[in-house]
Amino acid sequence: MLESIALAIIGGSGLYDLPGLEDMQENHIETPFGKPSAPIITGVLEGKRVAFLARHGQGHQISPSEVNYRANIFALKLLGVQNIVSISACGSLREDYAPGDIVIPDQIFDYTRGRHRTFFGDGIVAHISVADPFCTRLGNQLLQALNMADVHNVHNGGTFITIEGPRFSTKAESSVFRSWGMSIIGMTTSPEAFLAREAEMCYTVMAHVTDYDVWRTSESPVTVDMVIKVLLENTSLAQKVIHNLASTINPNPDCICKSALESALITQKNYIPNETRKKLDILIGKYLK
Repeated sequence: MLESIALAIIGGSGLYDLPGLEDMQENHIETPFGKPSAPIITGVLEGKRVAFLARHGQGHQISPSEVNYRANIFALKLLGVQNIVSISACGSLREDYAPGDIVIPDQIFDYTRGRHRTFFGDGIVAHISVADPFCTRLGNQLLQALNMADVHNVHNGGTFITIEGPRFSTKAESSVFRSWGMSIIGMTTSPEAFLAREAEMCYTVMAHVTDYDVWRTSESPVTVDMVIKVLLENTSLAQKVIHNLASTINPNPDCICKSALESALITQKNYIPNETRKKLDILIGKYLK
């Protein structure tokens, strides 16, 4: 049986390591879907086993469209990860979500194209339920960790639209997204959240608002410098919140995310190719016995 890792942090722009980890180990993992973005660092934080993965690689070499999301999530599953918190930069599409604020979104709108969105195929079909794409239980624990850090500029809820990138939006696109009721905009939450659900891991996002995208004419259009400036200001905050979360998180949560595939697999067992069965054993093995 895999040793449980209570919490994995996927670091986005501006967060490339996790200070405070003890007994660190660098894990180079191969998956059926290739290599993850970077070696996964595991260690102990606040008495809990924790993992850290730099989504864009060491030195931020991988663009949002080039991230191997399947390998990243599959590698974390192989390590025995139970909970994933994504640290993501985002632009605001609302007046009341200001730069410097933190958002824990509760919905996703996937506006990406051409990304691998599922582990399934090659002879096996699964229709996963993602009506509520983020784990509410884990989101509430993240909110508690933010409250422990005395963070007041937090918004619990909102729709996170994921665009393909790597370019930022045009003013026309940004205005349309606002008219659709989107709250924040970024480039990496999809398909990451959907893959985590297929892997039956709890997943939520701590989104750092860095700008007003390009729709707010009284503000300068978003730039990389603008994004990095806010993220660097929030780095120590993010690290403090992660420590708080590690200290309070349940290493083996009883959560509906843990049985997401139970009613999703539709292919009859005797028709699943042996190669596919072997490749996805860590995901589906318990349902095929």
